[in-house]
Amino acid sequence: MEPSTKPRRASISLAGFVLICFFLPWVELSCMGLRDSVSGFDLARNSSLLWLIPASMVAVILLGLARLIWERMPAVFALAGTVGGGVSAYLIYRERLSSNPSAGLLAAQMTIWFWLGFLASLGVAATAFVFYARRSRSP
Repeated sequence: MEPSTKPRRASISLAGFVLICFFLPWVELSCMGLRDSVSGFDLARNSSLLWLIPASMVAVILLGLARLIWERMPAVFALAGTVGGGVSAYLIYRERLSSNPSAGLLAAQMTIWFWLGFLASLGVAATAFVFYARRSRSP
């Protein structure tokens, strides 16, 4: 197994995980005993920028699975992974900043899926960068 295979596989796996987290509950709302949750998909209905998260993760997965791309043009995969992971992490965190954690009777709390999606996005960016660094060093 060549040294650049593990980071590429990790990028693909983490991108898939971010994609799954996008459809799971991100925000839990509670008001006087009543609870509801909102997923990244639900939030994206109101913010067109959030659609970049699943789009960039699908691009990372497709480029990572296309052998021609990662063998002959590793910079394309590395750039897509690094930029896609970074942009996704930024958009996820921006969503946290834009939601008011608790305003009067209505309390909003970010769920574990939100934070795992954020960390996995950072992981996509990091592993894509490591993939390119190892790929450029190997003969």
